[in-house]
Amino acid sequence: MNNNEKSKRFNIPTVFVIFGGTGDLSRKKLFPSLFDLYKKNRLPEQFAVVGAAHSDYTEESFRKLVSEHLVGGDDKKNEFLSLVRYVRGSFDTKELYTGLRSELAKIDDDIGQCTNKIFHLSVSPRFYESLLEHLHNSGLAQTCDSENGWTRVLIEKPFGNDLVSARELDDLLGRLFKEEQIYRIDHYLAKETVQNIIMFRFANLLFAPIWNGEYIKKIEIELHETIDVDTRGKFYDGIGALRDVGQNHLLQMFSLVAMDNPGVFDAHHVRKQRGSVLERTVLDADAEISVQGQYMGYKSIEGARANSQTETYFRLHGTIDSDKWRGADFILSAGKALREKSTRITVTLKEPLPCLCDSDIEGQYNQIIFDIQPSEKITVRFFAKIHGFENKITPKDFTFSYHQEEVEIDEIDAYERVLYDAVIGDQVLFASTQEVHAAWKVMMPVLEKWQQKDPVVYKKGADPKEIQ
Repeated sequence: MNNNEKSKRFNIPTVFVIFGGTGDLSRKKLFPSLFDLYKKNRLPEQFAVVGAAHSDYTEESFRKLVSEHLVGGDDKKNEFLSLVRYVRGSFDTKELYTGLRSELAKIDDDIGQCTNKIFHLSVSPRFYESLLEHLHNSGLAQTCDSENGWTRVLIEKPFGNDLVSARELDDLLGRLFKEEQIYRIDHYLAKETVQNIIMFRFANLLFAPIWNGEYIKKIEIELHETIDVDTRGKFYDGIGALRDVGQNHLLQMFSLVAMDNPGVFDAHHVRKQRGSVLERTVLDADAEISVQGQYMGYKSIEGARANSQTETYFRLHGTIDSDKWRGADFILSAGKALREKSTRITVTLKEPLPCLCDSDIEGQYNQIIFDIQPSEKITVRFFAKIHGFENKITPKDFTFSYHQEEVEIDEIDAYERVLYDAVIGDQVLFASTQEVHAAWKVMMPVLEKWQQKDPVVYKKGADPKEIQ
């Protein structure tokens, strides 16, 4: 598709329908992100937003609710709010979809033509099956313009609770919608530094020859949080860290750092390579370095079972069954109530052989570090001679950070990118069926093994390296 065709299709009038429009995600992320896109002229010239939920709001009171979460752009705020509608109803009853059909017809009449539709499921996964069935059966997901129009369904994680439920969800989606209509959201893929992994690796020849097990010693991927489960005990106790962030966020970052060059930067090629590397991945719960942990006091929080085996921290050793990655170790870790908030990928190369090594330095390893949170930067660590008569070396860093740029940076929230890409029809940053199934296959042996053992207990604020 050339730029003229893309621009033409982008500017077709579009309606966002947000199921769960009064929920936390909608109020704190979706509406603010849509408003930011509106201020940046990154939405079609004609569009509308319809919130759908069971809460007792009028259109006026709903707009007031949305307004409370919009920041800046006061001159644009009233314009944006005038495009916001509300339909009340339960997700599992026909009445909601009848009301939606009526509201969407009014919008089409006001605009003067059929509109594209984006249906965003910002609801609990327990509503997915009923909602998707009603959406399909009501005819709302059918396009009224076969030449240029489209409808798309955006689904928030988790995509199932295990391999069986993930397949059931995908079977349902596959029966009701085409793959090009389905956008499975993992907002970590839309973070700027995560996106930069692909460009860093494949737009530069500098590191390509050494990006394999012959030269790389290990790759560590961590997602550490200082906060605890807090009041989410009832929700979290049935999920745990592996399902909450391991099966999705960590494995998505893992696939980006280990995938082969897609050759072409489009959804088909990139997602195929991400899925392919996941299909060859093995996580070893019995490895010496692997740990299933639970912070002290977790069992006493409201909603947690008194005998809960739910992990609030994990560390796993991984390998990839391929000639390319033979000899490289992967270490994935994530958890709550830890010493430091950090989302980071650290690529550690092996020592050069023969090595002009400094006996005063323990482990002379080059590193490439992708910092994703709380800072966003890429660091290359190398060694250089200290100025003077002695042949002593010291580690030095080359660092790239968007915030160090002299030009003003247009900050883009991950959900802004998610919503924008859904409008233009780019699925690169959305998980495919192949990826979802492969990720669950990787995690299921670990989940099954850990159901049969008690996690080790660690103190809140612990250093993850000390959890054994």
